[in-house]
Amino acid sequence: MQVYRTKLYRGKYYAVWSNERGETERASLRTADREEAERRLVDFERDMTAPPGSTVGDYVRAYLDYKKDRIRDIVRLEGAWANAKDTFGALRPDQITPELCGEYAEHRRAMGRSDGTVLKEINTIRQALNWNKVNTARFEAPSAPPPRDRYLTKPEARKLLEGCVQPHVRLFVRLALATAARKSALLGLTWDRVDLERERINLTVVGETQRKRRATVPINDQLKAELLAAKEAAQTPYVIEYAGDRVLNIKKGFAGAATRAGLDDLTPHDLRHTAAVWMAEDGVSMDEIAQYLGHSSSKVTFAVYARFSPTHLRKASKSLEF
Repeated sequence: MQVYRTKLYRGKYYAVWSNERGETERASLRTADREEAERRLVDFERDMTAPPGSTVGDYVRAYLDYKKDRIRDIVRLEGAWANAKDTFGALRPDQITPELCGEYAEHRRAMGRSDGTVLKEINTIRQALNWNKVNTARFEAPSAPPPRDRYLTKPEARKLLEGCVQPHVRLFVRLALATAARKSALLGLTWDRVDLERERINLTVVGETQRKRRATVPINDQLKAELLAAKEAAQTPYVIEYAGDRVLNIKKGFAGAATRAGLDDLTPHDLRHTAAVWMAEDGVSMDEIAQYLGHSSSKVTFAVYARFSPTHLRKASKSLEF
């Protein structure tokens, strides 16, 4: 993949790259401001890497190639396109119509896919064409489903732990409920970031971008007992391991534990939501919950979790007594 960068030359910034012969080429970005140059470089790179063809597949592939090292959810985008490309890949953008989108949605629903999934797949194509500045397609997609609001009660959490027959799944559940961390953060957690003496876990990986903002959280007594036992038996640098190897995906083991607990509707991400709800129900401030969740602003935390606080709107309700 061609690499483009900015370089200051005679008071102006240029886009600089190497051609096929290894020679350095440049093109003026027509600005002396570095931040503006970086913004213009994005547009320049997009124009230079625009696909030679005119199919939707060409445009989406160019978009995904550009984004693959720049965003965290590239796997999700790749998966969405893998499902949609048989229908849309060989078309010109102007051949995408509301009728075609509707037929595609019905086809995916017949396969058991939710409207939320269909929306993500169609939006991936929409984003790719927008990035390529192509506006000849006419989209229609299902409405976004309401946000998922599944969380565990504490009796349900105990059932889930009882359903964990594999130690690494049990440790994952205990970690998720005690740290409110995302699945990816826990599966990537290494022992060098677990300070059992000071009783805290640093969920941030050195070199991560601000888009992956993560917290440093304390270790409570229940979690510490589990971690001490796991550390004693550890065979790898990773906290979550199985048979001497790092665990890359907990989906299958977690699903088995949830089924044994009678909680088939549960996903690993629901444990993060559960932890936040429990803190809110216990009267923990939105600022503290935001720090636990790694939110950059407590406004997002307040919008989602304030309703679980026992004091939320309580004072307002008193004003309505007469």
